[in-house]
Amino acid sequence: MGSITLKKVTKSFDKTEVIRPLDLQIDDGEFVVFVGPSGCGKSTLLRLIAGLEDITSGSIEINGTDATSVPPAKRGLAMVFQSYALYPHMSVRKNIAFPLKMAGLDKKEREKKVTDAAAVLNLTDYLDRRPGQLSGGQRQRVAIGRAIVREPDAFLFDEPLSNLDAALRGNMRLEIAELHQTLATTMIYVTHDQVEAMTMADKIVVLQAGVIEQVGSPMDLYREPANVFVAGFIGSPAMNLIEGPEAKSRGAKTIGVRPEHFDLSMDGGEWRGVVGVSEHLGSDTFLRVEVEGIGTLTARADGEFPARHGDTVGLTPDPERIHRFDEAGLRISS
Repeated sequence: MGSITLKKVTKSFDKTEVIRPLDLQIDDGEFVVFVGPSGCGKSTLLRLIAGLEDITSGSIEINGTDATSVPPAKRGLAMVFQSYALYPHMSVRKNIAFPLKMAGLDKKEREKKVTDAAAVLNLTDYLDRRPGQLSGGQRQRVAIGRAIVREPDAFLFDEPLSNLDAALRGNMRLEIAELHQTLATTMIYVTHDQVEAMTMADKIVVLQAGVIEQVGSPMDLYREPANVFVAGFIGSPAMNLIEGPEAKSRGAKTIGVRPEHFDLSMDGGEWRGVVGVSEHLGSDTFLRVEVEGIGTLTARADGEFPARHGDTVGLTPDPERIHRFDEAGLRISS
């Protein structure tokens, strides 16, 4: 079991409220991602769940039992940090086994758990190496292995991939997602990278300034962002957000159009604009188009679309996929 329930949880440092009263339900076996810009409170919220910070008010339940005052070591959770926090003088085998040794497990049982974890994480051939002899991705897997052997009710990941280069991040995303499928254990994952959130999560929690802006599946947030903040944060490249007459004519303060929801043409089009920077990615090309009276829009085109810098192109937004937001920045239902 690995269900976690937050009820009216707050956190303040002196007079600064960094987590405002929030409720959140994380079900057993879910992969939940906390995402938001730097300073939004996502890591603080994770530390509250772990017990590494005391909540100011509210309660935290783990598997239906109040864990608000339970010390971190007794919560049945395992945390994987941004820094690997490995012992450089110990082998991979001893690093993974360390929490088991501290818990008093006998050597035979420790060895079995380490061997099993290493097999899951493709570390079997590296058990006798030291951390300094490993790549960044391998060191992160060792840190995860140290968590796995504890057989926790839930894993807590605090931006575990931010120290890796882009290629390794992509590989580790897949490995962690596959690990979740293998272990079927609750995972809570903190990141500022919405691509990680979209590709890994069962459920995304979008935070801003200590407030939950929206909770839902990746496609729920993509298709129906609750407000302008979520609309602009989820999606890569970001949604185009437009104000002024074009929005007012559609009964909104702001309208949003994703780059992939434009019909592009060299002639005609609802809006006409001049192509600036183009990003050619092979199968796709992203065009930055300056439209008079609207501003700069990003549009996704086929990789073979013939437009070049300085060309005038037409953009027609898909009327069924225009997002509308009111004066308060909240979504207007169709």
